[in-house]
Amino acid sequence: MFSKEEKKPTEDLSTISNILGKETTLDGDLASAGNVRIEGKVLGSVKAKAKFALGVDAVVEGNVLARTAEVAGKIIGNIEVAELLILKPTAVIHGDILTNKLVVDPGATFNGGCKMGHLAKDIEIEQPESRATEQTFKRA
Repeated sequence: MFSKEEKKPTEDLSTISNILGKETTLDGDLASAGNVRIEGKVLGSVKAKAKFALGVDAVVEGNVLARTAEVAGKIIGNIEVAELLILKPTAVIHGDILTNKLVVDPGATFNGGCKMGHLAKDIEIEQPESRATEQTFKRA
C-alpha cells in the first residue's frame, strides 16, 4: 500500500579522511575529495576539497590547496586556503599564503607574501585516466 522509496547510501566526501603516516614518503601529487592528514613527507602538491592537516614533524615540498587547513609542520611551497588557515606554534611556511582568514599562533613562522580576504573558490579534483590505456608496450 505504501511504497518505500529506497535511498542509495551516499558518502559525504567531506568526512572521508586520508592519512599519510609518520616515516612515510609520497613522491608525487596528492588529491582528495575529502580530508587529508599528513604526518610523513610529501614531495609534490596536495589538494584537499575539505580539511588539510599537517602534523608537527611532517613536511610538504610543494604547493597546498585546501578548503580549510591546520599546519603544525613545514611547507616548502605556496599554500592557498579558501576559508580558514591556522598556523600552529611549530608551523614553518617557506612560500606565499593566500587565504580568507588567518590565525597565527605565537612561534609560527612564514617567509613569503601573505594575501588575505581571498574569495573562496571551488576546488576541482581531476580524476586520473586509467594508466593501462595510456601505456603502450613494446617487445624488445
